[in-house]
Parts: sequence; C-alpha cells; structure tokens
Amino acid sequence: MALAPEIIARLAEHLEICELEARDTTKITDDHPTMDMEDAYSVQYAIRARKIARGGRVVGLKAGLTSRAKMKQMNVSEPSYGFLADYFAVQDGGEVNCAELIHPRVEPEIAFVTKAALKGPGCHIGAVLAATDFVVPAIEIIDSRYRDFKFDLKSVVADNCSSSRFVVGGSATPIDDLDLRTLGIVLEKNGVPVAIGAGAAVLGHPAAAIAMLANMLGRRGEEIPAGTLILSGGITEAVAVEAGDAITLRIQSLGTVSVRFG
Repeated sequence: MALAPEIIARLAEHLEICELEARDTTKITDDHPTMDMEDAYSVQYAIRARKIARGGRVVGLKAGLTSRAKMKQMNVSEPSYGFLADYFAVQDGGEVNCAELIHPRVEPEIAFVTKAALKGPGCHIGAVLAATDFVVPAIEIIDSRYRDFKFDLKSVVADNCSSSRFVVGGSATPIDDLDLRTLGIVLEKNGVPVAIGAGAAVLGHPAAAIAMLANMLGRRGEEIPAGTLILSGGITEAVAVEAGDAITLRIQSLGTVSVRFG
C-alpha cells in the first residue's frame, strides 16, 4: 500500500458522502498519484465498513470491466469488483429517484445466485456452474461519483465500481438446459430497443466473470458464500437515462425486468 490508513479513511468518507449526497468530484488519483490497486480496494472496503457500521447490509457482489474490449482499454487482465448494499435494491417495475443520483446509466446483466461457496485460486467456469442455484435478468444502474464520468481504474475501484442501484426480475431459472453464452438480450428505453447482445459478450461466458471474481477474492482470503447474488457484468455498453425514462430488459429464456426513472 502506498497510502497511509488515515488517508484511506478520509477518501472513503469523501466518496461515500459524494454518493449519499449525489455530489460529483474529481478523480481521487489526481490528488494521490501514488495510489495503488491495494489502496483502491482498501478505500472500497472502508466504504463498505462505514455502511455496515450504520446498520446496512451487503446483499451481493458485482463484477466490472467484464468485456475484453473494456479490459484492453483499461489495460487490465482481470475484472474489477464491488459490493451491493441493501438500499441499492429496487423492486422489479419500481422507480429510481434521479435526484438521488448524479448521472445514471443502465447496463443489462445476467445475475447469478449461488447454492455453494466459491473460492479461489483455481476457480473455473465448471465450478461456477456447479455452484449456481439459478440465474435471473438484472438491470444495474451505475453512477460514477466522478465528474463527467471520467476516471481511471484505481479511482473507479475505490468508488465501489460506480455501484448505485440494481433491479432483478424474470424467474429464477436453473442453468441445466441453458447455454448462457448464446442467450440473446434486448434492452429497451421508452419502448425502443437501444442495445442488443448475448451472454458471450461477458468474457466469452458470464460464468467466467464469476470465476475470476472468486479467484480475486481468494487472494484476499475471502470466498463467495452460498446464497450470494452476483451481477456478472454489462453485456452491452451502458445507456444514459434521465427522469421520465422507462427501461425494460428482455433476456431469452430468463424473462424480463423493468425499472422507471422519476
């Protein structure tokens, strides 16, 4: 680690206040150029600890940077990850208050729920599929706290990978007869398709993102517990939204999920 513990704590407080008060900020590496990835995750974990200390709960995990193109753009060889707090959850068909966010965008995702723990090193797609209870369609609402959505990898990891809200819907679908790579998706905004794709856009197979997440956590001595909800990463580019928009995600064999913005 390059940063002192008191700086980590101060950055966590700053970024969480920006999230809770919907205020943007310049990226934190501008003021702390020596910050490394360990520092970045330490800030993220400090934000998580702040929420838990106030009585909040962590209800899931998310993988970020899960497309090969995005990883190449950011010059990384594995995804990043963040956590999902309880108040991030929005009911299927519910409304997100745009006044609580800065510049929200939506991403279509396949969400996994585990029935057995996953731990690296050595976790692979087969282990993930064996440990999966079911999958559901999910819309993640990302909202970077950084001004104009401009950040570097360390800054976004510290900012909990732009996590803000998420919605899951459809039906709890076992994966026994599914090929998650070929599941087609259509993301609609106000009834008009704005993005299409397939599960293979996520590292060739959405379960690969879960495996890489388990391996990254394994290096910290952590695991993905049974019963964990995991967002496996955006299948398409994120789509900007604003008050008055209605978003629907349709995933082949999994059903639909929708959310409104007010």
